[in-house]
Parts: sequence; C-alpha cells; structure tokens
Amino acid sequence: MAHTDTTLIVGVLSELSSREHRVALDPSAVDHLVKAGFAVLFEAGCGADASFPDSAYEASGATAASHSDVIAKCNILAVLDFPAPLVADALTSGQVLVGLLDALNNRDAVAKLASRGVTAVALELLPRTLSRAQAMDALSSQSSAAGYRAGIVAASSFGRYLPMMVTASGTAIPAKVIVIGTGVAGLQAIATTKRLGAIVTGYDVRPASHTEVESLGARFLTSSVAAGAGEGGYARAMTTEEQAAQQNELSEALIAFDVIITTAKVPGRMPALLVSEQALATLQPGSVCVDLGASDKGGNVFGSVDGETHTTAGGVIVVGGGNLAADLPASASQMYGRNITSVIDALAPDGVITIDATDEVHSAIVVSHDGLIVSERVRDAMKLAPLPAPDAHITSPKAKAA
Repeated sequence: MAHTDTTLIVGVLSELSSREHRVALDPSAVDHLVKAGFAVLFEAGCGADASFPDSAYEASGATAASHSDVIAKCNILAVLDFPAPLVADALTSGQVLVGLLDALNNRDAVAKLASRGVTAVALELLPRTLSRAQAMDALSSQSSAAGYRAGIVAASSFGRYLPMMVTASGTAIPAKVIVIGTGVAGLQAIATTKRLGAIVTGYDVRPASHTEVESLGARFLTSSVAAGAGEGGYARAMTTEEQAAQQNELSEALIAFDVIITTAKVPGRMPALLVSEQALATLQPGSVCVDLGASDKGGNVFGSVDGETHTTAGGVIVVGGGNLAADLPASASQMYGRNITSVIDALAPDGVITIDATDEVHSAIVVSHDGLIVSERVRDAMKLAPLPAPDAHITSPKAKAA
C-alpha cells in the first residue's frame, strides 16, 4: 500500500503473552482507519488467535510488516496491555503508545517512556462517566466480554444444572447465583446466568444499582453499610470498620449460593477481598467462585490465582479469571478495536496528532508527553509536584515513511 510521508501510520502487533488471544486492531478497525486517511501496518499473524487471518487485514487496506518494522515505522502503536520490554524499549521520541497501560501500576515503565519522549495514552484512566467518551471506554467493553464469559465459565465449572430441569428421572432444582459488584461486568454476568436459567442475585454496596439489577430479572441485595458511588462511577472506599461489617454481612449471605461471581476490580488499587477464607469454608462442596478481580496483587476470593483453577479442601472450585475477556477473543477484539479507533479519532483529527491539555479526555488519558509525566493522577501516584495550569498544546510529529 502506497502512502505519502505525511500519512500517519498506525501499527498493531501480535500480543506476546501466552494467555492473550485478543488483538488491538481487528480488520474492521483497520478499515475505519484507512478510510479516515491513516496507513496501517500489522505484524503477520497478529489476529490469528482471534480468527482474523492476514488476508482480512490486507483486504481492509493494511500492509504486513515484520515485528521490528511495525515498531520502527509507526507513529501510533495500538496495544492491549503495557507491552513487553522488547516493544516498550524500542519506542522513540514522537511515537504514541495507546492501550490499557495500567499506568498507575507501571509507573517506572511509564517514566522511562516519558524520558524518551514517547506519548503514552492509558485508556483505563478515561472518565467513564463522560458521555462523549463512551465509544473510547475500553474498560467497559472488555468488562462486558469478561462478565459474559464469567457466566459461561461458571456454568461449565458447576457440576449440576443451572436451570430447573424436569425429566423422567426427576426434577433438578435451579442453581442459586450471586454476582458481587453490578457494574458492566456484573450486569453482563447477571444477564448471562439468568438466561441460562439460574436464580440470580446481584449484590452491590451502591443502593442505586438496584434498578439495573432488577431490570434483568434478578434480585438485588445490598449491605446495611452502603458505600455509595465514588470517583469514576466505582464504589467509594470504605473505612476499616465499614469493611469488616460489610464483609461479615456478605459472608453470612453467601452460604445460600451455589455460584459466586465477583467483579470488584478498580485500576490502580488492590482488589477488595469479598469472599474470605472463612466464607469459602461455609460453602457447599461443588460450589463455584469465579473471580474477575484476580490479579498479581490478589483477588476478590481468598486464594484465587489469576489464570488458574483450583479446588479447596472443602470442595469449592475457585476460578481466577482476571483476563476472561481474552477467552472471547473475536468479539472482545472487535469492541476494543472500536475503542482504539475512537481514541485515535480524538487524538488525531484530520490525520494530525493533536494533544490538547485543556481537553478533559486528553488530560485524563495522556500520561506522558514531550518528555514529561502530564497526567495528574499518575504524577500524584509518583509523588511529583503538580504541573502549571495547562494551555492547549498541539503536537504533530513527522509521519514515518513505511
């Protein structure tokens, strides 16, 4: 594909993690970018795990290139998570890295990018309550995929029927499912397990969530120690005393359920422990816990390990599912690709990269720019002094010839 030296090039690579089956740009996202005037370079085979062959990328207008050429020639590199050092260390001044970078937990790596003049754009920092940012909301799109997948994983791990079954051999009673946390992932998990025929309860410390839960045909349960909504639409942090009271109440309620799905995961924070060791011990053998909050920092369920399934001494199956969206790679990649193209449209209108520090979306998601950490949240986490009040700042790096 021919393009001029003023055409911005967007690159996409194969994800290196063995657990990752998604791709940051699917062929439909490539089609959007090409029609908008961008050039796209893709690493051969990058979409194979998500059932997107190289021929589909080429039909959408992208050009295949080696791993190193994609990195060297792109102006904008789209990724899912913070890239491996092999990729991050190869980025140079003027290039833009866009993805779910987990910047609050990858502060040292972000600082290295900033020192080399790389513009890092972290989608997890997007203001999720801002209506014009909804199309860019990668956390929500991937949480939706994870919530759906959690319902399927729970059903496949549970050794009995989820719905009531009336057969010549007898009647099977429906399983009782509780979904803890009724954000995007939780609501999708509720809808999925409800469709599968379970009796479903949604639990949240935000009483205002009850309308959404009940609209799906589920029962709503909350705590007498209701936390209410906090920053960004998440529940606010509880005091130590509130946490203890809330967990005691929840532990008593969990005894009645066969399947527990937990979804409390907030970027940059330790996952809240929702199912304690003591609560696990009270569950019936064969019960299932699917932990969407599982991470390298812990999880919502005691003893859960991200990416692993184990059975407790009491016979409870615990699934560490912190990356379940990757197990729905085609749909999750298509949604993520739309998020990425929406962000690129916002950062590079008319094919020119424009970082406006006075724009509420730009100021939230742009972590590093012009050699500085510019995100207030990340600077605060790094204990850096606040920057002066911003003026609109426009950058148009020279496009790289392919």
